Amino acid sequence: MAVNRTSVEQIIEAVGGKENISAATHCVTRLRLVLHDEKKVNEEALNNHDLVKGFFSTNGQFQVVIGQGTVDKVYKEMVTITGIGELSKEEVKNEAAKNLNPLQRAIKTLADIFIPILPAIVTAGLLMGINNILTGAGIFYDDKSLVDVHTQWKDLASMINLISNTAFVFLPGLIGWSAVNRFGGSPLLGIVLGLMLVHPDLLNAWGYGEALQKGNIDTWNLFGLEVEKVGYQGQVLPVLVASLVLAKIELFLRKRIPDGFQLLVVAPVALLVTGFLAFIAIGPVTFAMGNVITAGVVWLFETAPFIGGIIYGGLYAPLVITGMHHTFLAVDLQLIGSIGGTFLWPMVALSNIAQGSAAFAMMTLAKNDEKLRGLSLTSGVSAWLGITEPAMFGVNLRYRFAFISAIIGSAIAGVIVTMNGVKAASIGVGGIPAPLSILPSDWGAFLIGMAIVVVVPFVLTLLFGTLQKKKA
Repeated sequence: MAVNRTSVEQIIEAVGGKENISAATHCVTRLRLVLHDEKKVNEEALNNHDLVKGFFSTNGQFQVVIGQGTVDKVYKEMVTITGIGELSKEEVKNEAAKNLNPLQRAIKTLADIFIPILPAIVTAGLLMGINNILTGAGIFYDDKSLVDVHTQWKDLASMINLISNTAFVFLPGLIGWSAVNRFGGSPLLGIVLGLMLVHPDLLNAWGYGEALQKGNIDTWNLFGLEVEKVGYQGQVLPVLVASLVLAKIELFLRKRIPDGFQLLVVAPVALLVTGFLAFIAIGPVTFAMGNVITAGVVWLFETAPFIGGIIYGGLYAPLVITGMHHTFLAVDLQLIGSIGGTFLWPMVALSNIAQGSAAFAMMTLAKNDEKLRGLSLTSGVSAWLGITEPAMFGVNLRYRFAFISAIIGSAIAGVIVTMNGVKAASIGVGGIPAPLSILPSDWGAFLIGMAIVVVVPFVLTLLFGTLQKKKA
């Protein structure tokens, strides 16, 4: 269907008319709309529109999947018809936030902080996977790694390891940049704050436990107050809270200090005060909180891996619908920093594959529906490469049995990987490339989980779909 005024007017009418659109923008493939009342959306009309490949609501935005290239034309025509001014994605996000409750706003804040640093984290994860292949014993040779046998590759592996570890070693710097920016402060000060928390003069957080046992932790003596000189490598909570404090202090000072003195006063005072608070109070308290959270999650999955696997493996996809899945990225990073790996992320990767498998089954079922076949194919491939929203919202949720089939397969695979203690050394691409991020010693169990989420959702979707056709 060609993009013309009539086709775009039909989309506008389907979302409740131009008077129902509060704000609008677009990304590479989707219209991003903030609607006054999403109950006015005519889902049947959208489903039957030739330009629309799917739609879903998340974080206060109603998103209509149009497709690359075509969405630009649709959006320009929509602006002409409705008279809505072209807004940036940030402006639309701010408008959408007005419709969120406090819990949704908190989740959105975490998403706004962690999503911008994901490319660095995922890249590091993929490179770490390559390093694991090169240095993992028993993968290619009995009890030896590839670099042990082919020593000429050793320095290359060492360099890859340095590059891949950088994002995790200086994780507080990445989080500080993104968090301070999100809270309205200067991103550069956020970087300095994050790097300050992992300064080489501080005791490395990964050696804190051993140093504590030996009783040789260096301290500062601040007028009788003993403050431990401890870094926060791999920690999430300390830099998150410190970033909020830094941004608030900076904004407070900027409103009260004359322009001519801001360079001399704002940044030095904000960093100095936040630094003292970070090492004296924020760091120790949040470090302890992070350890409690980590211990609690580890206890659950060690004590009742079956329950942990079936709950997280089965509920991850529904969490994506609510947007709450972003909160678990912080937990993944905390686990990686604290125990050297996360047992949550492998289930994320398997859930993505399960959604793709269900979409491929829908492609098989939709023999006479070319639009659904095309959407199922492209969204299934996308899910297998780590992006599940098109498959979930464009296909599987429309046909609930497909979504349920994916959840069942993901839950079964979640039990398998948790019962076998599968861990990911890093966060990577949550689909078919996922084994690169899994510890080599856990590949066997993880590949069994992958086989389950490829086969079970596909077969169940075909079975449920066939039964529904017979009933009809």
